[in-house]
Amino acid sequence: MTERTSSRGNSAATREAGDGCEPDARFTFANERTFLAWSRTSLALVVAGLAIVQLLPPFPGVPWGRHVIGTPLILLGAALAVISYLEWKTNQRALRRGEPLSRSRLPYFLAFTIAGIALVAAALALLSELSRL
Repeated sequence: MTERTSSRGNSAATREAGDGCEPDARFTFANERTFLAWSRTSLALVVAGLAIVQLLPPFPGVPWGRHVIGTPLILLGAALAVISYLEWKTNQRALRRGEPLSRSRLPYFLAFTIAGIALVAAALALLSELSRL
């Protein structure tokens, strides 16, 4: 029994299984580049968090301050790595099925989390200065 294929090389059985058809390679590569960019960002967050915890001098009067700033950055990097993979997978499925792509939640998630960590860092810096006085 032979399997009928489309002009794009997909089998009829694959299309019927709900996998859709192979999208234009440019879109697949663009989706992959976006995923890799988010992966680099997540790696940078983990490295920054580790550097803060291990290399930043302790805040005078607030010895736990480095951990309060660095640990959320490490956790944010870990979460970003997982979420970016899930978005890549969702976008790839939508491309294969010819569906519209969903809006990314990553910029919102990243911006507000980093802003929150920055506010905590500023508060710790001020608290450290006040303890010196």
